[in-house]
Amino acid sequence: MEFRKKSRIEKLLETIDTCSLLEMEGIALFPDLDDNVEVLKKLFSDCSDFVIREFRLKHSARAAAIFVDGLIDTAEVNQALKSLMVLEKGDDDIEVIEEALLPVSQIARVNDYKQLLQAVLSGDTGIMVDGNVEALTLGIRGAEKRSVNEPEGEAVVRGPREGFIENIRTNTSMLRRKLRTPRLKMKSLVVGRETNTNIVVAFLEGIADPQVVEEVSQRISNIDIDAILESGYIEELIQDNVYSPFPQLMYSERPDTVAASILEGRVAIFVDGTPMVLIAPATFWMLMQASEDYFERFQMTTLLRWLRYLFLIIALVTPALYVAITTYHQQMLPTTLLLSVAAARESIPFPAIVEALIMEIAFEALREAGIRLPKTVGQAVSILGALVVGQAAVQAGIVSAPMVIVVSLTGIASFTIPHFNAAISLRMLRFPLMIAASILGIYGILVGVLLILGHMANLRSFGVPYLSPLAPMSVGDLKDVLVRVPWSFMEKRPSFLGIRDARRMNANFANQVQQRGGHAGTTSRGNSDEEGKA
Repeated sequence: MEFRKKSRIEKLLETIDTCSLLEMEGIALFPDLDDNVEVLKKLFSDCSDFVIREFRLKHSARAAAIFVDGLIDTAEVNQALKSLMVLEKGDDDIEVIEEALLPVSQIARVNDYKQLLQAVLSGDTGIMVDGNVEALTLGIRGAEKRSVNEPEGEAVVRGPREGFIENIRTNTSMLRRKLRTPRLKMKSLVVGRETNTNIVVAFLEGIADPQVVEEVSQRISNIDIDAILESGYIEELIQDNVYSPFPQLMYSERPDTVAASILEGRVAIFVDGTPMVLIAPATFWMLMQASEDYFERFQMTTLLRWLRYLFLIIALVTPALYVAITTYHQQMLPTTLLLSVAAARESIPFPAIVEALIMEIAFEALREAGIRLPKTVGQAVSILGALVVGQAAVQAGIVSAPMVIVVSLTGIASFTIPHFNAAISLRMLRFPLMIAASILGIYGILVGVLLILGHMANLRSFGVPYLSPLAPMSVGDLKDVLVRVPWSFMEKRPSFLGIRDARRMNANFANQVQQRGGHAGTTSRGNSDEEGKA
């Protein structure tokens, strides 16, 4: 028996250098504490932050605490060790320690190396006691983390000022404060052979489609990669069409946006180490909506949405339309405007397509430089660069003034799109449209737009058509697409998501308000008359 035990330890030590954490699943802990410590020291050799603190229970067996320095709350670990060091003789059983002797709220028992190390590397503290084949993990984490601030990429005039941070438990707690219901479920997953990144799939039980929840969880579980460092890894690996320029999952760092999406029957994917939470399934119309749309008057929200759709078209086709008209369809311009454009282009040595490509590429470079530079100088460089480069290019006769106006209008239009990943998709599609316009004129633009629309109509996000509810048409769900009707008329959730509970609010609420105190009621008017008589 002793020979078999030693052989097992030696075999494990021989393969431990090339053994990842996922491959240690099923390798049980040894009952002898020295054997476990030997394995851990071999596994974490040259790891200065991994601590093995051996100690002795009072008048009893030996024990060891393992943790990663910087991920634990030192004061709480010291308190837990203190409570163990004053145990009386005979109180060295893991079950007794767990149930009656440790002053820690979160305790779990584990029996193999994968479970133990996964918890310790996530910030828990492991306790091993000699003679036990099980260990305890104590949830006393205390790593430094960024404070909760307003998200810079999704700023609003009216609405909550809090945003997600890089700590997954802080993020899930912020969602839990928004949705205080036991129906909010959070499935925990671990992905990445080397990073062992914690992932949480959140949804509302009884509302979200179980097939979508299962499909999301299955796709994430099937990922076999060495590292997950940001939610963008997950987004690209689980999307339906990897070659599509359009994002098939939406991301947000606002708890209110994620909570609203979950309430509609969607699924949220939290990834440890990033404030960006993925939302699936996603549709194109979601990317054109801002969280502030639901906090302001519906009339203003509808007008702003029309403005976004108008500028979406401008951002996509304006440069291509300029190339097509100046190259093939000059007769479409009024005579005065045509003479003005011709005079501006008279000294330009390049054709319209080359001129457009030069300006568009220069504008994208300036925008990228403004993002990468420090904030104190980034905006100034991008603005001054656009003014100086544009003016110098016009005076040098490299580009025409109308082209500078077109590129500037296109850039401003792209900034009106609420979500960055949708905006960059449109910025990328401008270039093939410009090339098509230089070859076929307006016919090339029409063919390009039809191809884009056909691709979008054929696109799916976890089985949901990308252009839902407009294509395929769902009349009942059009209340929150091109327009935003009052909340009192949105009593049902979107049906195209396959939700189980469609009812969102009392359908008679608006009538009750009108009858009891609104402009069609008598309650307020009666009270006013009585107050006047008094």
